[in-house]
Amino acid sequence: MADSAARSSRLTWIEDGEARSARWRTESGQAPPKRVVVADDTMTADAAWRLACEGTALLWRGDYHNARQLLQAMGRRADRGPRKRAREPAAAAEAFHLHRMAQAQRARALGMLLIPFEGAARIALRRAPDVAEAVAEAIAGTPDADLPAAPFVLSLRELLGLIGAHEWRRKGVWVPALEARIHPWYGVFSPLRGEYLDLIARVPLPSPRLAFDIGTGSGVIAALLARRGVARVVATDQDERALGCARENLGRLGLAGGVELLRADLFPPGRAPLVVCNPPWVPAKPGAVIEHAVYDPDSRMLRGFLAGLAAHLEADGEGWLILSDLAEHLGLRTRAELLGWIEAAGLEVAGREDIRPRHRKAADAGDALHAARAAEVTSLWRLAVSPRATSA
Repeated sequence: MADSAARSSRLTWIEDGEARSARWRTESGQAPPKRVVVADDTMTADAAWRLACEGTALLWRGDYHNARQLLQAMGRRADRGPRKRAREPAAAAEAFHLHRMAQAQRARALGMLLIPFEGAARIALRRAPDVAEAVAEAIAGTPDADLPAAPFVLSLRELLGLIGAHEWRRKGVWVPALEARIHPWYGVFSPLRGEYLDLIARVPLPSPRLAFDIGTGSGVIAALLARRGVARVVATDQDERALGCARENLGRLGLAGGVELLRADLFPPGRAPLVVCNPPWVPAKPGAVIEHAVYDPDSRMLRGFLAGLAAHLEADGEGWLILSDLAEHLGLRTRAELLGWIEAAGLEVAGREDIRPRHRKAADAGDALHAARAAEVTSLWRLAVSPRATSA
């Protein structure tokens, strides 16, 4: 989660010879730009891109749709890349870090085009859409819940993310394994990749009595377990947005009565015959709130799940770890490290089910990480308490 102090700071600038300020809102935790110029429809894409790359923000006072077109033009300039061909990375890990660095630089530059809001989350621009509902959904339950009370500034790039998230929440995502739609909230990971859910749907349950779902997110795994006949599911998450999203989805599906939602860092109290966890797959620092579902610095959640699993499994129970091996192909984690963590936690591998990803990037030869994505396999590791740990 982004730092609340950074989110609630103020942006200052000079306009018409007067000093002005407004609340600065961002999910990334990035401090407000120190240099701000007022821009309008006369601003060219080349000039805007040059200023953005220099760290100067553009506070937009022109037509809203022209701002969107300008952002697209800036994006095309960002995607051209440097004219001079860089050397080939020496290893997959270096390629990944260079790719992430380029993504961060691109995001920072494109985030310099700013949109002013008046009170009630109204955009103070010509032909601007009504985004009050999208903004309200994004800030609900956060330290910025009072944001619409006064003028504020938001990057156009982030605003478009809010609008897109609002549409995902309204329409929902069809989940074949569930035969239903899941409606993700802003900041909660969307189950667009369905292969890991296919694994959960086909592996035999060790018991239909009780299951723990660790890090429930949208609630899709809890819903799938309940649909498979698990009488009681306890689903945890430490993010209030995720818990609200899961609660809404389970209610839509008529499954709320069989699923208990609990705010917790990893495990709920007690033991269960089945404990399921789909932690972030890549050990790297997230750059935005939504990336917490993908990037996990130093594999904190993965290692925490493994270290605590034995203490929360019933006798003859199973822990289902849903994990892609993408990090291994990127050189960020080895299979030996993973197996070492499993053994050190007093666990053993009772079985494993594998599936290939079906997402578009796996077949995109132009993707910067294509070699790793093409080799990726997602696995459901069936973990049990080792007899050696039990005897000890």
